[in-house]
Amino acid sequence: MSSHTPPRPAGGAGAAVTTLSVRNAKGKRKLSMVTAYDFPFALLADEAGIEMVLVGDSLGMVVLGRKDTLSVTLDEMIHHTRTVVSAVSRALVIADMPFMSYEPGVDTALASATRLVREAGVRAVKLEGGREVAPQVKALVGAGIPVVGHIGLTPQRAAVLGGFRVQGKTAASAQALLADAEALEAAGSFALVLEAVPAQVGALITESIAIPTIGIGAGPECDGQVLVMHDMLGLNTGHVPKFVKKYASLADTVRDAFRAYAAEVEAGTFPGLEHGFTMDEAEAADLRKSD
Repeated sequence: MSSHTPPRPAGGAGAAVTTLSVRNAKGKRKLSMVTAYDFPFALLADEAGIEMVLVGDSLGMVVLGRKDTLSVTLDEMIHHTRTVVSAVSRALVIADMPFMSYEPGVDTALASATRLVREAGVRAVKLEGGREVAPQVKALVGAGIPVVGHIGLTPQRAAVLGGFRVQGKTAASAQALLADAEALEAAGSFALVLEAVPAQVGALITESIAIPTIGIGAGPECDGQVLVMHDMLGLNTGHVPKFVKKYASLADTVRDAFRAYAAEVEAGTFPGLEHGFTMDEAEAADLRKSD
């Protein structure tokens, strides 16, 4: 095996996570989900026992440095998803369907999801929206492609929502979200992401539908939780949403490592002899003679 070949992933302990096992977890145990966008971090999440790895279109912001998710293309999602799928052996990998890859209608949604399945190897997709995308969800599930819904704050619709704001703050808007959740369940979604809604709304939707809810800023009563990897690991040096808990401060660790490396290179203390290779002294002597 070449030294450049990535190691075969070992994966977390236990049986592989499936859409059925996720759905059957409802009311029995809490579910964990994190985003990942490349091989090393997806492998670490899998080895840690994370149950679902989401290749989010958030990669546009946290990986590609863009201001929003709207410019992320289907080709970019396929590229990153293929890499994550190759790293994971136990967790269920889910890929976001990017902006305008499903909104135009059923045919567009089927074509886009088919590319994610065939070219990236993913076996489940996530799309944003409520009742208005229920036909697309039904068509995808009918074609054999499992779907996770996503309501509340939907980043692809942030302009329409007035920005990245909490949704469902009134009784009427909360009832509308509940109707969206019920429509997505009826269309065949096996799980539902609830983003940035009051805890009371998260609890209401969780108790009202038979599929698991995965909260992100939706309160503790949801059936599971998801966080953006860069936020929870402290890799994001910009704005961090209120609902994020930082479990590490890796930006500081990485920055300090870069500084130490640069300082040692400039001082001439790295590399030392222990970091390199030597040749046989006789060969070295012959080399000097021939010079």
